[in-house]
Amino acid sequence: MEFMGLTPETVLSFLLTLFRLSVVLFLLPFFGGEKIPMPIKGALLIVLALAIWPYLHLPAVAFPAHPLSIMLLLLGELVLGLTMGLVVHFIFAAIQTGGQVIGFQMGLTMVNVIDPMSGQSEGVTAHFLWMVTMLTFLSLNGHLMLLKAVALTFEMVPPGGLLLTPGLAGQVLAASGQIFVLAVRIAAPIMVALFLVDLGLALVSRAAPQMNVLFIGFPLKIGVGFMFLGMLFTIMADFVQDFIGQMTRMYEGMFLLMR
Repeated sequence: MEFMGLTPETVLSFLLTLFRLSVVLFLLPFFGGEKIPMPIKGALLIVLALAIWPYLHLPAVAFPAHPLSIMLLLLGELVLGLTMGLVVHFIFAAIQTGGQVIGFQMGLTMVNVIDPMSGQSEGVTAHFLWMVTMLTFLSLNGHLMLLKAVALTFEMVPPGGLLLTPGLAGQVLAASGQIFVLAVRIAAPIMVALFLVDLGLALVSRAAPQMNVLFIGFPLKIGVGFMFLGMLFTIMADFVQDFIGQMTRMYEGMFLLMR
C-alpha cells in the first residue's frame, strides 16, 4: 500500500534514520546545547535527515514490530549518542579543568560566570578557555568531523545492535583518564610562571620587609597570568587540531568495539 508514492518500507527506513540522528546528534557538543531553542533543533534535525536519508539510511527490516523492542532500540541509540558525546566532551572538560587551575593560581576563583551551554557556574578563566576552544574547534571543521562520525554509525552500528563491551568501557575510561593529564599540560606554563612570580615576591619580601608585597603581588600575578594566557592559545590550537585529526580513527575503533 502506497500513500503519495511512499511505501511502508520507505517510511520505516526514514524513521530509523530520524531516530539515529535525533538521539545521536543532540548529545554532541555544539549541536546539542541546552540553550539552543527546540524549534531550531527540530528544523536542523529534519533538514539533516532529509539530506542524509537518500544516501545513508538504515534498512526498514531493522525496524522492530513490538513496542518494547522499539524502546530498546531507542535506548541503544541513546547510549550510542552518549558514548560519542563523551569522547568530544573529554577535551573540553580537560581545558576547563586547566582553566580552573589557572584561575586559582591567578587569584580569580571568586569571579564566576554562567556557562550558557550547561547552565552551570564556573570560573571566568575556565569559561574563557572553553569559548576559545569551541571557536577553534569550529574553525578547524570539527563539527563536520562530528557529522562524518555520525555518518560512520550508519555503516558500522546497526539499529539496536549496540553492545556495551568491556573493551568499549575500557577505552572510554582510558580517554577520561587523560583529562587531568591534558589539563596539567595546558596549565603548566602559567603555573610555572606564577610560581616564579611568587618566588620573586618572597625574595623581595625577605630583602625589604617594609614593602607591601600583597598589595603589588595580586595585580602582578594577574598581569603575568594574562600575558602567558595569550601565549597559550597556540598550544590549545595544536591540541584541538591533533584531536580533530584523530577523531575519525577514535570513533572507528569505538564502533568496532561496540559489535
